[in-house]
Amino acid sequence: MPVITCIEDLKRLHQKRTPKMFWDYCESGSYTEQTFRENSSDFAKLRFRQRVARDLTGRVLSSTMAGQKVTMPVALAPVGSTGMQHPDGEIHAARAAAKFGVPFTLSTMSICSIEDVAAHSPEPFWFQLYVMKDEDFVDAIIERARAAKCSALVLTLDLQILGQRHKDLKNGLTSPPKPTIPNLINIATKPRWAWNMARTPRRQFRNIVGHVKGVQKLSDLTAWANEQFDPMLDWGKVARIRDQWKGKFILKGVLDADDARMAADAGADAVIVSNHGGRQLDGALSSIRMLPSVVKAIGDRTEVWLDSGIRSGQDVLKALAMGAKGTMIGRAYIHGLGAMGEAGVTKALEVIQKEMDITMALCGEREVTAMGRHNLLVPEDFEGRWA
Repeated sequence: MPVITCIEDLKRLHQKRTPKMFWDYCESGSYTEQTFRENSSDFAKLRFRQRVARDLTGRVLSSTMAGQKVTMPVALAPVGSTGMQHPDGEIHAARAAAKFGVPFTLSTMSICSIEDVAAHSPEPFWFQLYVMKDEDFVDAIIERARAAKCSALVLTLDLQILGQRHKDLKNGLTSPPKPTIPNLINIATKPRWAWNMARTPRRQFRNIVGHVKGVQKLSDLTAWANEQFDPMLDWGKVARIRDQWKGKFILKGVLDADDARMAADAGADAVIVSNHGGRQLDGALSSIRMLPSVVKAIGDRTEVWLDSGIRSGQDVLKALAMGAKGTMIGRAYIHGLGAMGEAGVTKALEVIQKEMDITMALCGEREVTAMGRHNLLVPEDFEGRWA
């Protein structure tokens, strides 16, 4: 077993062990992938201030996110088709998160169903909702999440129209993969993945198959999904879903100060600054560059979290220092999952936790909640000067 010191180590193992179409699904963005790249590279423009001669004993990384106690202010973001990165992937990730003490968010487009994860997770998890044109499906899946005792609903706002991801189209991405000659040849080079996938019945989008009229096989599902994302999602529908759910309500996909104010007006318990990992609007600014304007816009009215681009514990601390109260990681834990299943997700969380602890100490802080702009050197033009 190789020595794992950083997320990049897990990333290399993930690529080695996972079929190409699912690796590309994870490690890609839309169009030119500019926003996908800058989500991560813009963190490097922020520099820490080293402080010395301080008492650094008794350091504390624990915090809360939307009122929930967390070991560190990091939640596992919803990622579609997680069960194709590693067989039963959502179950593995949910268990690792629960044992570690951080939230796991199940995607609507998961391979394991809400009920599958609820049966295997030792703690309640969050559920992420895509709003579909089929209102009966939306109403039913909200009730299924409630029945599974999901502790928060995360409503994604930035997927009304599906962004074009060139690699997914060229790979003919489907779950499960179509048995084409190129796919079969590639899968043959991933024997561990193939063996474990053959042993599980969870190989389709089980939140959808069997729960939507006329969707029983792969071709039905593909056609349904391509037509169902609701381009008419507006703040009125957001309010309707909030009132139907009644529990902790989190809005994900905000990248503009005006939208942030409307999200706060809508009664969100948290607003997540996110550009869908660079997979939707290519050419948009990175989440970390947009974070300060959102924080300024809504202040203490609701919690502001950051998603998209985090690949280390240092990135987490930079987001917190720039005003976020919490963060979400997607690819960082998916690399662990694809590399080593549940143990890999745990390792990814351990790596991030250790990086946070050491970096926080070298910045002269003992509590993660004390991180602020005073811990950073920020370029004067970091947020950009736009006409």
